[in-house]
Amino acid sequence: MPDQLAEWVRWLLGSENSAGAPPAARHLWARWIFLRALGFIYFSAFYSFYFQIKGLVGPDGILPARDYLQAVEGVFHGSRFWYTPTVFWYLGTSDRALMAVCWIGLAASVLLFLNLWPRGGIFVCFVCFLSFIAVAQDFASYQSDGMLMEAGLLSLFFAPPGLRPGFGSAHGPSRASFFLLQWEWFRIYFQSGVVKLASGDQSWRHFTAMDDYYQNGPLPSWIGWYVQHLPHGFHATITGVVLATELALVWMVFLPRRFRIICFCIITPMQVSIILTGNYAFLNYLVLSLGFLLLDDQFFQRWTPARVKGWIEPEEGMAAASAAGVPAWRAQTKRILSAAEMGVAGIVLGWMFYASSAQLIEMFIPELPLPDAPIRALEPFRLDDRYGLFAVMTHERYEIEFQGSSDGGRTWLAFPFRYKPQNPAKAPGIYAPYQPRFEWNLWFASLGPWQDYRFVVWTEERLLTQDRDVLELFAGDPFDDHPPQRVRAVIYQYWFTDWKTKRETGMWWRRKLLGVYAPELEREPDGKIVVLEEPEIVPEQP
Repeated sequence: MPDQLAEWVRWLLGSENSAGAPPAARHLWARWIFLRALGFIYFSAFYSFYFQIKGLVGPDGILPARDYLQAVEGVFHGSRFWYTPTVFWYLGTSDRALMAVCWIGLAASVLLFLNLWPRGGIFVCFVCFLSFIAVAQDFASYQSDGMLMEAGLLSLFFAPPGLRPGFGSAHGPSRASFFLLQWEWFRIYFQSGVVKLASGDQSWRHFTAMDDYYQNGPLPSWIGWYVQHLPHGFHATITGVVLATELALVWMVFLPRRFRIICFCIITPMQVSIILTGNYAFLNYLVLSLGFLLLDDQFFQRWTPARVKGWIEPEEGMAAASAAGVPAWRAQTKRILSAAEMGVAGIVLGWMFYASSAQLIEMFIPELPLPDAPIRALEPFRLDDRYGLFAVMTHERYEIEFQGSSDGGRTWLAFPFRYKPQNPAKAPGIYAPYQPRFEWNLWFASLGPWQDYRFVVWTEERLLTQDRDVLELFAGDPFDDHPPQRVRAVIYQYWFTDWKTKRETGMWWRRKLLGVYAPELEREPDGKIVVLEEPEIVPEQP
């Protein structure tokens, strides 16, 4: 029995490319595409950080990482790295250190995209991205971050070894890592479907969830404006398609290849439509790329030129021929390293499978006494996420706007945003996979009281002192080189305009001022900042 178990574990952690394996049992093309997409996604994440990180968590940013790490140090001195795993413990949190990690992450993502030392590139990207989200605090509380962390860790064991592995025919993906990436894809969909029903949101039950979805998402697009104006029947149909896809269709991943191909052909256009109608950063790009793992090499053969096929097939024979001439000591060393790698892979992948499976089971049987220590141990690494998108739909759109005054509050000028709706005459754009984390978080803040989102008040303070890094988060500074005397945050409600208004005025939005959202602040002559006015209104919780 122990021998059989060991053999089964070796099969699970070993390469799927056994001798003579047919193309339908291989996934070299799917792996190659997914890893190139992963490099692109990592690049988009670091590119977004490059233009925002100093304003978000820099020394003069909204939520300085320096202050956060000092607080963690005071509470978790002996285990500070485990609680907050980041290289900034050693590099410091200066602007230079933040930019250096951005550049390293960007370089590693380019290497991964170019298929140069993919395992090394993934490891560096994983460490750099983890370092940022570990200190970004309120600006890294998104499920998409956890999805990328999980995909990155699993890809370390999925990618081929070597500096220039090509398609890696001699080192096919391990069965365990391949399954767990498919498992992540399945859980993203299925858990999202489950929470929609479990939340009790009547809009999902009454098929009205999509009636105002395109208008009320974090960052709508101009394509979403047109889709929003389609009749209710269309939106009700889409609601049914979403529920059917997430709760039923995704189970095809566990069926024979023909069903998986059908599933891919249905879900891929769906993800593309979400990318075009809503700006959800790299989330949909990641889910889209994971979907390619539904396809096998036999599917790609009909589209593969003969010369490209030649790059793939000969590698196995070449590897076997080269292995025959390897000295005994080198072969023994290779076997030891391979066994060590398999041991590490077994621990990490087994841990990940237990944690993700336990959380899925708890969604249906919460009273089941499953050990939660392995799950809690993954929390600092953002690998414990229970996915569930759009459990409760938002049926109103509120927008927070920062305004400043230099004449005692008689005249207020708005600080213009780069991406979120503000000017009713400006068309909403398409920005994904770029993620403006500051503006994204303001959407969440608009749905609750300012006391739960104190970064809004701290942003007001930075605007009073004209902090350059924070001002870079905005599209401009209406006060040029002289700081405002007062700053406040007001809240509007927004709606898409109708066809008639759009034709006559060119306006994409109409809006209504609801009142002051957060305390109004004033900078006194001695530089002291005081609170002048408490908010008059807070939006109702959805």
